[in-house]
Amino acid sequence: MKKIAFSGTLDPITNGHLWVIGEARELADEVVVLISENPFKKPQFHAASRKEIVERSVAAQGWSNVSVMLVRGDYTARAAKRLGIDFLIRGIRNTSDFDYENLIQQANVDVLHGAKTLFVMPPRDLGSVSSSFVRGLQGPVGWHWTTRQFMPAPAYDAWILDWLRKDWDSLWAADDANAAAWFARLTGETAYGSCRRPYHNLDHLVHGLTEITVWAANAGASPADMATLKKAFWFHDAVYGGGTGTGSNEEQSAQLWLASSLDSGAVANEVASLIRATEHLAPVAVRHALQDVMLGVDLAILGQAADIYDGYARSVRAEYRHVEETDYLAGRERILAHFHAQATAGTLYPNAYFADLYNERARENLARELETLRERQSFAGECP
Repeated sequence: MKKIAFSGTLDPITNGHLWVIGEARELADEVVVLISENPFKKPQFHAASRKEIVERSVAAQGWSNVSVMLVRGDYTARAAKRLGIDFLIRGIRNTSDFDYENLIQQANVDVLHGAKTLFVMPPRDLGSVSSSFVRGLQGPVGWHWTTRQFMPAPAYDAWILDWLRKDWDSLWAADDANAAAWFARLTGETAYGSCRRPYHNLDHLVHGLTEITVWAANAGASPADMATLKKAFWFHDAVYGGGTGTGSNEEQSAQLWLASSLDSGAVANEVASLIRATEHLAPVAVRHALQDVMLGVDLAILGQAADIYDGYARSVRAEYRHVEETDYLAGRERILAHFHAQATAGTLYPNAYFADLYNERARENLARELETLRERQSFAGECP
């Protein structure tokens, strides 16, 4: 078979879609992915963006014989036939899918005189994966960790960047040029979007901003308080790894916030105060009413499920890959011992909401990593 087409809205493309495209490559010399642009649907990404995301996802697989095209104002089966493609390929996950796809197949051939359809069945681990399934996972704390496993990396990256842009636009007007420039800067290579940040990255932003949203809903917080916390979280690790200015990373991040001119007066000073509060081992000069919440959000990662915490620990080590092992182990043990003592005393999370949610699991996670660190220190001290 020379050509075969795979069609769909692909909003977003999932690992299930990629599997079907891979199967198509086994059957034909060339695969064409047809992305339908239906004006009656309201996808998260417009058609041109979906095309680009699919192209990057395919390229990441190393598939040079897969092309992507947009279909506007036509049925994909008829468009495929017009392009000289006699067969479409579709994945069938269950009997409901078969009944639906069989009707579409009959309409494609008998009514539209378009391409015929070949059906393939995905493996069990992809049987429930669809675009609507992935979209439905958004919302609760940790949704991004869950969705990551169902999407190719380019689709996931585009997904969270779009999510972050919507969150940003809830704080500042979307048509504000200064705000748009700062969004690009914070999500770019000099800040959270840097490839040199395995942990303090865009995922970290999504996690913290989600924690704030969920806390606000549970605590009945005002929109103003939620906005103040989110602004602080957006900037709290804007400078990381030393920076180029004077003072701690937190102080430099606070100064960067003040220099942004995104807000002024009392609001700007409140946000700066919350940013400075995330310097956990330093005394706080001025306490803010939302400081305990900010600290809870910043340390929420310590109280996640063991697999999430262990991934975080590995990412932190990768972020400090420039530090010698013995120095890293000593420094990491010092900060974790401090946090573990607080968790044991029940003071790691000063805010009751976060304490109830995360303190016990944080204590367990910290104890486990401390034990591992001490074993590594012992091993590092052995004679060769």
